[in-house]
This record gives sequence, structure tokens and C-alpha cells, in this order.
Amino acid sequence: MRAVVQRVSSGSVEVEGTIVGRIENGLVVLLGITYADTGAEADYLAEKIVNLRIFEDTAGKMNRSLIETGGAMLIISQFTLYGDCRKGRRPSFVAAARPEQAIPLYEQFIDSVRKKGVVVECGEFGAHMKVSLVNDGPVTLIVES
Repeated sequence: MRAVVQRVSSGSVEVEGTIVGRIENGLVVLLGITYADTGAEADYLAEKIVNLRIFEDTAGKMNRSLIETGGAMLIISQFTLYGDCRKGRRPSFVAAARPEQAIPLYEQFIDSVRKKGVVVECGEFGAHMKVSLVNDGPVTLIVES
């Protein structure tokens, strides 16, 4: 499992002209799932991300987690995170999990984050989405299981 984690002051996702998810301060997480992933990876990644100390404390140091700040998370499925661009000009997506495997793991990741007390908004799996965000910092990390 692979996630691009962005600390944001706001984020939203739109499907067919309708906002389906919106947050203020928190994290936008683009989540990619590969064919080898299991529920253990979903739970591990959720635990890791909500506890990353990437929010500033009173001294201006990145020393606080999403849980400590009370921030929200906007989670977007992103199979293209497993696009292999090493050969040719068209990415290969053979490493990305098929929807029948990816959807339950995507939902498990969302549930795992929610169980930690984080407010979660989501995109729509498999839909064409327009994601907007204001990256705060900017702070962008790649986290893998």
C-alpha cells in the first residue's frame, strides 16, 4: 500500500460537479493499493499516518500528529500510484489491485482511521474526481506499508 500524504489547510473532492468530501485543517491522503496488499497493510498504514508528527507545535516544530491536532482526513483512492513508467511512454498499472480486491482494503483503511477518532471524508472509488487542496507548508510525504 502506498500513500501520498499532504498536510493541508483545506481540501475537497468533486464528482460530476458535486462536492462529495471536504475538510479544513488536516491531511489529504491519496491511497494506492497493490495486488499483494492485505488488511494488515491497511491497518498499519492508517496507524502510521494518523500518528505522523507533521503538524507544528507552539514552538513551530513539526511535533504533533493529526490525532493531537484534531484534524480531519480526506481519503482519495488513487490506483495510478502504482503506475510503472520505466518502459515506454504509457504507464503500466499491472501492480495496482483490481477493484474487487482494492475496494475492501480501501474501506478497511477508512474504517481503521475512523476508529482512531479522526473525522474522515472520502472520494468515490473508481470515479473521475477533481481534487482541490491547499498544501500547508508545503508538507508532502510518501508512506508505504
